Amino acid sequence: MAYVPKGATPATAAVNREAVARYDMDDRQDFADSDRGFIAPLPDKLYGADGRVIFDASRYDYIDDDTPSPDSVNPSLWRQSQLIRKGGLYKVVDGVYQVRNNDIANLTVIEGDSGLVVVDCSASVEAATQGMAMIREHLSDKPVAAVIYTHTHIDHYGGVKGVVSVEDVASGKIPIIAPGTVASFDKHAIGENVIAGNAMSRRAGYAFNSLLEQSATGCVTCGIGIGTVPGVTVSYISPTDGITETGTKRDLVGLEFEFLYAPDTEAPEEMHIWVPQLGALTCAENANHSLHNIQTLRGARTRDARNFARYLDETLERWGDDVQVHYGPHTWPVWENGTVTAFLESQRDTYKYIHDQALRLANKGFTPLEAAEVIELPQELGRKWFNRGYHGTLHHDVRAVFTKELGMWDGDPVSLHPHPPVEAAKRFVELIGAEKILAEGQRAFDAADYRWSAQILHTLVFADPDNASARDLQADAYEQMGYQAEGPQWRGVFLTAAKELREGVQPAAFATASPDTILAMPVDILFDFAAVHLIGDKAAEADLRIDFRFTETDETWTMWVRRGVLNARRGASPDTLLTVSGPKAALVGVLLKPVVAEQLAEAGKITLEGDRGALRTLAGLLDEFDPDFPIVTP
Repeated sequence: MAYVPKGATPATAAVNREAVARYDMDDRQDFADSDRGFIAPLPDKLYGADGRVIFDASRYDYIDDDTPSPDSVNPSLWRQSQLIRKGGLYKVVDGVYQVRNNDIANLTVIEGDSGLVVVDCSASVEAATQGMAMIREHLSDKPVAAVIYTHTHIDHYGGVKGVVSVEDVASGKIPIIAPGTVASFDKHAIGENVIAGNAMSRRAGYAFNSLLEQSATGCVTCGIGIGTVPGVTVSYISPTDGITETGTKRDLVGLEFEFLYAPDTEAPEEMHIWVPQLGALTCAENANHSLHNIQTLRGARTRDARNFARYLDETLERWGDDVQVHYGPHTWPVWENGTVTAFLESQRDTYKYIHDQALRLANKGFTPLEAAEVIELPQELGRKWFNRGYHGTLHHDVRAVFTKELGMWDGDPVSLHPHPPVEAAKRFVELIGAEKILAEGQRAFDAADYRWSAQILHTLVFADPDNASARDLQADAYEQMGYQAEGPQWRGVFLTAAKELREGVQPAAFATASPDTILAMPVDILFDFAAVHLIGDKAAEADLRIDFRFTETDETWTMWVRRGVLNARRGASPDTLLTVSGPKAALVGVLLKPVVAEQLAEAGKITLEGDRGALRTLAGLLDEFDPDFPIVTP
């Protein structure tokens, strides 16, 4: 039987109705701003290269501007989703245009006398291609003269091949400008999405609602964009020009672009961009119509909340007197100097408040969870719509500050060396009894204590994953927690958990490690990626050394496996068992799946000199990653 979500309980409906009083629902300025400058609607559908429909904006038609929030959606999240679903081509100011909400991120185009500068490229080739077609149809046929990546996240570079060609970038005709050195940008952009990409993709499927139907009991946008779109093409072209110092300028298409380098903020490499002739500023994702993540639920390096505040303040100091509009890579712009500066000041103070208050309570002996339960933003910050938790949430951002500053341990000895979940669950069930746990889960659910219901039932589900009654009841509890959540990522996690408990593991909706990103990996990261596939205990007694010669660059790396570790360094080894020569694309295949080597050699794509058995040995030491591993069951 197909999965059918249950409705909101009376208790959840009451919680969501009462939540309205916490919000300034009479403030409709965002609705006017999100419509401002509208030029043309999105085409009805977004098609893949094979003709498949990969995005259909009409799926979100149930989120109407005039429809009150359903009982199954937090009213704040419903309001944000009403704004997010608006899509099309918009004029920000003369010379600045955006295609919004055919994808999770915006495509921004700045027009100068001699051409166009594209600032961020959406997440997919398909969305970027559609966006550029709208620019051509309604605005300008000037050539793209440069591309700027504001930071190292996939939804800001993934559509680049829908904007420019590899050949035009390689020839130097079209530069790609990015924060950090070119090597550093490549390392962080590719490494984040590939090295832990299997785990990240699985978690992202939960957090970004991609396994849920678009409905009032499913996905209602992801809070900063319409949502992730499965089945798209993610591309990558390395930048050609790195920005490593604040105050660096570039003259492009007759306009001056000035950069503020802001590393270790929302991304490891990030920058703000100021175009003085247009009075136009973007702080990338360090300023949003949402509180951002200090720790993403999809999984990435923990960020520095203090740096968010520091670089926003430096931006205000440098350009605050002159800025007339702030546009972002997500959501809609903010106009007029006083409004922009107030927006940036409020976001600055929100991140600093989270940072400072988390550490204040840490210094008083609070654990991360204890601090997260009590910290609230002051009303002047917390009632601002752009500080609400539509991407990050206050609760998990507070906990992330502890992680960033104090590490993974919460300071309580009981959490330092606990039994793993299944072993702990079995002991709880043996002590308490399955029937009593199930009864307590039902009692808590009936009392609308859904957090406790899910928590106590977790022990029974992990001790006995075949207990259908426990799975169904825990799913019921997660569902109500999702309906009450203001943060769409929390909603997605809880509702996807409910779906998985009832239907089993769902096939992955997307993968962060696309062919383009894998092939674009710098060679050192390529070997790092291979190293995380090595099964350490099986490789403990291995002693292998293989040279890889990359024929395009005539560069050789030696790779060796000893003591359960895979290492690599530049240069050939006199002790190598085998030398594999060929283009990088073929060597990637050999390194990650050594069993293909013989086939590639027979096809003339690589050459093998030495003991071919070394590759067969290596193949037996490498693990394979299942993109559909279980989360809510053992």
